Amino acid sequence: MSVDFSGRVAIVTGAGNGLGRSHALELAKRGAKVVVNDLGGARDGTGASSAAADEVVKLITDAGGEAFAHGANVAKFDEVEDMVKQTMERWGRVDILINNAGILRDKSFSKMELADFQLVMDVHVMGTVNCTKAVWEIMKEQQYGRIVMTTSSSGLYGNFGQTNYGAAKMAVIGLMNTLVLEGQKYDIRVNALAPTAGTRMTEDLMPEEILAMLKPESVTAGAMTLVTDDAPNKFILCAGAGGYAASKIVETDGIFLPESEQSPEAVLAQWDAVVASEGERELESGAKQSEKFLTKAMQALQGA
Repeated sequence: MSVDFSGRVAIVTGAGNGLGRSHALELAKRGAKVVVNDLGGARDGTGASSAAADEVVKLITDAGGEAFAHGANVAKFDEVEDMVKQTMERWGRVDILINNAGILRDKSFSKMELADFQLVMDVHVMGTVNCTKAVWEIMKEQQYGRIVMTTSSSGLYGNFGQTNYGAAKMAVIGLMNTLVLEGQKYDIRVNALAPTAGTRMTEDLMPEEILAMLKPESVTAGAMTLVTDDAPNKFILCAGAGGYAASKIVETDGIFLPESEQSPEAVLAQWDAVVASEGERELESGAKQSEKFLTKAMQALQGA
C-alpha cells in the first residue's frame, strides 16, 4: 500500500530542525502542501530565527513542492491563529497537524525553578492546545482531520531530571484521549507519537555511535502512518532506531468489596487480585471505568 498525501495540507510545528524537519520534508515528498512552523529558538526556548524554517521551505520548493514558513510561537494563540489564517487564505483547508514543537529545561525537581516548569508546560501543553484549537473547527467543517500529539517515554514511564517535560508529555495523552471522543463523528483522528531520535534535544545526552542509529527519518516513517486516510485513532506509537511499538494504558479487572469490608486492610488482603493482569483491557473512555465498577457492585447485590 502506497502512502500519498496529494491534495492534503499539513502544518508541522517545530519543523525547522530534527523531527519536525524530517516530518515536513516527507509530507511534501509525498504530495502534501506544508506549513513549516518554527520560532527558531534554541533548545531551551530562548531566541528566535527564521533561517531554519526558510531552509526547509527552500528544500521543498526546489523539489517542486509547495510550502511556506511561519514563525508563530505556539504558546501564543494569536500567533497560531495568524498561521492558520494564512494557511486557509493560501490553500483553503487544513488536513494534518503534527504538534512537534518543544523545548527542554532539564533539572532535578529539587533544583528546578518553577519558571522552568511553567515554560515547558506552556510550550508543550498549551502549544499543542493552541494549534489544535486553531484547526479544530476547520477540520470539523470539512469532516476530516489527522492530528498527532508528540508524547515521550519521559511522560509515559518517567525520566530523571524531566519532571516538567514528563508532566507535559503525559498531559497531551489526556488531551488526545478526549479529543478522540469529540472528533470521532467528524472523521478527526488523533494519535500520539513517542519518538527516540538524535536531534538537538538529545545530542548531548547520548554517545555519538548511538545517536548515529537514532535518525529522525526512522521516526518519521512511523509518524506518517498516523496521518494517512486509514490512520488509527487513539494510538500511541513508539518509534526509534528502526523499532516500532505500541504503548497502551490498560486497567485490570480488579475486585469488588461490599461496604462493610471497604477498608485499607481488606484492599491489601486482596492486592494480588487487584493487580492481576488477567482480564485487563483498554477503556474507551473514563465512563467505562465507572460502568465497570457499578456493574461489579450490581452483580454483588444481585448475588446477595
